[in-house]
Amino acid sequence: MAEDGQSGPRRAWLKRVLQQVSGEPRNRAQLLGDLREATERGLLDADALEMLEGVLAVGELQARDIMVPRSHMTVVGRGDEAQKLLPVVVESGHSRFPVIGEDRDQVVGILLAKDLLRYYADPAHGEFDIREVVRPAVFVPESKRLNVLLKEFRKNRHHMAIVVDEYGGVAGLVTIEDVIEQIVGDIADEYDVEEDHPIRRESERQFAVRALTRIPEFNAYFGTAFSDLEFDTIGGLTANAFGRLPRRGDAVRIQDFEFRVVRADRRRIDLLKVIAPRDIPLPPDAGP
Repeated sequence: MAEDGQSGPRRAWLKRVLQQVSGEPRNRAQLLGDLREATERGLLDADALEMLEGVLAVGELQARDIMVPRSHMTVVGRGDEAQKLLPVVVESGHSRFPVIGEDRDQVVGILLAKDLLRYYADPAHGEFDIREVVRPAVFVPESKRLNVLLKEFRKNRHHMAIVVDEYGGVAGLVTIEDVIEQIVGDIADEYDVEEDHPIRRESERQFAVRALTRIPEFNAYFGTAFSDLEFDTIGGLTANAFGRLPRRGDAVRIQDFEFRVVRADRRRIDLLKVIAPRDIPLPPDAGP
């Protein structure tokens, strides 16, 4: 394979680093050991080590390992009108949506949020027809290696793929951001909440709340009385209410508050969307 203008220098740099540790590695395990030793000796910083470990891991992972499962996909219907689509786009915060026919196994294309917004931005628009703006969907098998998938995403300028099982049924979806995050870690976006301000108001009764928010802090903000005897954080309280580690999109109601998982991995909840009941008075500083 021909090298691009940068891959040659990158490989040469990595080779020099490894030669200063123990020569060229014989296998993947030794390579990882050499990289960690290089970090201990100050030849690499911790962030570079983490990214290199992510690059190696991507070659071992498959689409099924990181996909959003079928039951948690945010989808829209082929016959949905614009008035029905807009709340889905706003609530989810996503930019792309699988368009389905009769059921989730019948993905007929992808709707881009910007195509829907163009309809609302044009005062002279006619009747919206989703079939006129739907983009072709990309399908990949569950076994697709992430390094191969990333290369195809970049080559074809795709951002989302529908993952199918061995029988052709829809198993889930994966995005280019999901793959990149395996290398560089979580990518911050406009829905992130700052650590020093773990609760952010999004609308009249809707809030973005970091899962690590301490329960007493949550209680002080919302005027609630959740117990912190068993759990320290609102994420722990929510996970207990589910009775399992939830996935993105899962929702549970606790004392009239709705908690919806915005972001989570296989180990913990990271970000929650909290919808407060209308009969709860909110503090003055909860305004937008």
